[in-house]
Amino acid sequence: MYVIIPAFNEALSIDKVIAEIPDFVEEVVVVNNNSSDHTAQAAKDAGATVLDEPRQGYGYACLKGIEYLKNKNPEIVVFLDADYSDYPEELTDIIAPILNQNMDMVIGSRNLGNKEPGSMTPQQIFGNWLATTLIKLFFKVSYTDLGPFRAIKYQSLVDLAMVDQTYGWTVEMQLKAAKKGLKVTEVPVKYRKRIGKSKVSGTVKGTILAGYKILSWIFKYALK
Repeated sequence: MYVIIPAFNEALSIDKVIAEIPDFVEEVVVVNNNSSDHTAQAAKDAGATVLDEPRQGYGYACLKGIEYLKNKNPEIVVFLDADYSDYPEELTDIIAPILNQNMDMVIGSRNLGNKEPGSMTPQQIFGNWLATTLIKLFFKVSYTDLGPFRAIKYQSLVDLAMVDQTYGWTVEMQLKAAKKGLKVTEVPVKYRKRIGKSKVSGTVKGTILAGYKILSWIFKYALK
C-alpha cells in the first residue's frame, strides 16, 4: 500500500502528516509541487520519498505520484492532503472497505464525520453540496463529499485513466468511478483546521477556478 501526498508550500505541516501515517504503509510518496519553502526537505527528513513536479496543480502532482507507482504495482493507493487537516491515523478506516468488502474505492467523507468549526469555508461547503447534488441528479450516484482523503485499488485507478491537472482531480475520479460502475463507498472522517492558508479556498481566484473546473467536469460527463 502506497500513500501519495501532493504538497505545495506545506513545510510547517508535512512532517506531522507523515508521522501519523500507520506503519504498515509500504511507502509514503510526497510530490513537491513547485514549493518555494523547504517542504521537500521536511518530507525527506520525515522519511518520505520525495518527487518534484514543477508544473503547478493538484492534478499534476497526483499524476506524478501515479507515474512513480508504475513499477511498484501496489494493491491500494491512498491520497492524503499535506496540510494536516485530515487525520492520517484514520487511514485504517479508509482502506477497511476495500480489504473487507472488496470495494474498489473509498471516499473519506467530512460531511458524515466530525468537522471542526471553521475547518471548511462557506464556499467549500456550498461547492461540495452543489457538486454532489448535481452528480446525484445526473448520474444517480450518491456522494456526500469530494474529500481528498481517499483510497482506491491500484488497478481501478489505472483503469480510470485520470487526466485532470488542477482543481478537478477529485470530482473526475468520482465521476469516472460512477460511469464505470466501480464499487464505491464513503466512510466518515474527522477534519480540522489546516495549518497555514489554503491555496484554493483561501483565495478568491482559487475558489472561482476550482468551482469552474468541478462544474465543467460534471456537465462534460452529463452531456456525453
